[in-house]
Amino acid sequence: MAIIQLKEVTKQYRSKNALRGISFDIEENTITGLIGRNGAGKTTLLKIITGHIKATSGEAKVFGKQPFDQLTISANSIFVDDQMSFPESLTLYEILEKAESFYKNWDNELALRLFEYFSFHKKQYHSELSKGMKSTFHSIIGIASRCPLTIFDEPTTGMDSSVRKDFYRALLKDYIAHPRTIILSSHLLGEIEELLENILLLKEGEVVLHQSIDDMKELAIALRGNKNTIKQFIPSLDVYHEHRISEDFTYIVVENRFNKTELQKIKEANIEVNRVPTDDLCVFLTSKTKGGIDDVFQRS
Repeated sequence: MAIIQLKEVTKQYRSKNALRGISFDIEENTITGLIGRNGAGKTTLLKIITGHIKATSGEAKVFGKQPFDQLTISANSIFVDDQMSFPESLTLYEILEKAESFYKNWDNELALRLFEYFSFHKKQYHSELSKGMKSTFHSIIGIASRCPLTIFDEPTTGMDSSVRKDFYRALLKDYIAHPRTIILSSHLLGEIEELLENILLLKEGEVVLHQSIDDMKELAIALRGNKNTIKQFIPSLDVYHEHRISEDFTYIVVENRFNKTELQKIKEANIEVNRVPTDDLCVFLTSKTKGGIDDVFQRS
């Protein structure tokens, strides 16, 4: 069952279109990675889904209802980002105690165990925390709330590497025990791909692709070798990225439509064949040019 349904949704701020007629469904009890560069429209999209802002045009439905200013959506979702605010008079511990009255599935025991694990203190205040510690505290609330729709918008901002890994593992373990619909927004797919079932990739307010993470891993293939030889094998394929290594030697990423026999012929032609890391593929698919930053240094 689709928990989120968007049809031709557009969001315009004055003369700028943050979202450009996007359409997709997200199924119940799945983890979807929302990936895109800064300014791609990720946060705008998430705020529409959670009812924080209204779409300019198109149709958005969450739990079968239009999400803007909808109590049902508010009661069954949580939006975790670095802008979360709390009463300044409450300590962190008191915030956790009060959270149970806002989230019907709140697991206070889990929240307190995570609170202790990440070395918070009962008398600390939110305003005293570093950026990374704030992100960690927000993530505790996001996990322990166990909302049917849980959204994390760049949740690991400021966290060090070990804390990020602990957060991802905690999220996955609790999701397995208590499935719900989770959207995890990030521009670092490489860190989160093992958590994801699906990926939604945005570029300049448009959906570039929406598919399973397994399908994405098979979407493209990298070829390295003599440029003219490679070109013989890819006359009708989409080229996602290309950069020259030397005068006649090149690296090209193309759509993967080769069968085993064709791949063997490519290898026999002294062309190196490799998989494309998903993080790299996202960069290539959202780049404005085929060569990326290298194009800046090309002389006409």
